[in-house]
Amino acid sequence: MMKSKTKLRFGLPKGSLQDATIEKMAKAGFNIQVSSRSYVPYVDDEQLEVRLIRAQEISRYVELGYLDCGITGLDWIKENDSSVHEVGEFLFSKATRQPARWVLAVPEDSPVKSVKDLKGKRIATEVVNLTRKYLRKHGVKAQVEFSWGATEVKAHELVDAIVEITETGSSLRANNLRIVDTLLVSTPRLIANRKAWRDSWKREKIETLALLLKGALEAEIKVGLKMNIAEKNVRKLLAALPALRNPTISNLSLAGWVAVETIIDEHVVRELIPKLKAAGAEGIIEYPLNKVVY
Repeated sequence: MMKSKTKLRFGLPKGSLQDATIEKMAKAGFNIQVSSRSYVPYVDDEQLEVRLIRAQEISRYVELGYLDCGITGLDWIKENDSSVHEVGEFLFSKATRQPARWVLAVPEDSPVKSVKDLKGKRIATEVVNLTRKYLRKHGVKAQVEFSWGATEVKAHELVDAIVEITETGSSLRANNLRIVDTLLVSTPRLIANRKAWRDSWKREKIETLALLLKGALEAEIKVGLKMNIAEKNVRKLLAALPALRNPTISNLSLAGWVAVETIIDEHVVRELIPKLKAAGAEGIIEYPLNKVVY
C-alpha cells in the first residue's frame, strides 16, 4: 500500500476543549491518540497530520500557513484579528452544547450598571483586543490589562471589572459577580488557510472533515425510531410524528401491517413514545446514531 504524499496539517485545540474535540473527531470516524510527551498525536488517516495547539493560537498559525486548517473558537479568531476562511460552525463545548459568552462582569455590590460607568476604571481579561474594541465602540476610555488566570478573584480586590468567558454563568454567580453585558457569543469553528482552501485536494479533504464532523454532532442530539403499525392507523401515527424528512414506510410479511422508521430529536422521545403507542404502534425500538448527514 503506497503512502499518501499529500498531507493536510490540522490543528486541534489543546486544553479545555481538547477531550471534547477528540471525542467528536472519533464519532466523525477519525481515531486520534494523544501522547503526553508529544504535541503530534497519532491519527488513523495517513493524509492527516494533527497538531495540538492552544485554541488561542490556532487562528494565527492557520493564517500564516503553518496549519492548513484547525478548530478554534470564534472568540480567538476575532481576538487575533485573523484573516482565515471559515468552513463551518460546530455547536459543542467541554460541558454543554451552549455557546460560550464573553461577558463584562462586576462584583454584586459594584455601582457599575453599564459599560459607560467604567470610564477611567481598570478591567482584567484574557481577551484584551476584544475588550478594547468593545470599549471603543461605546466611546469609553478605560485601562485593560491581560489576566493570566484567576480573573474572577481579581474582580473583588485588584480591578473594577473583568471580561470573562462563561457558558451557564454559574461560576460567576458562585464568585458573587454580576453580568453587566455580553461582548461576544462564541462557538467553535473549522477554519482554513486561504491558500490551502484554493488547493483543490486540500479543500476537498477539509470539506470531507466538515461533513463528517457535522454529521457526528447532529447524531448526538437525534435517535432513530422503528415501529410496526396497522396500515389503517398510519395516518394517525404520522400526525404524531415529527420527522427530519418523510418517514420510511415499508411493508411487512403480515398483511395489513407496515414498518415505520424515522429520525427525531432525542429530547422529544420520552413524550412521543406514549403518543405512538396510543396511535397503535407496536414493537417500538429506539436506537442511537453515529452520523446524520443531510
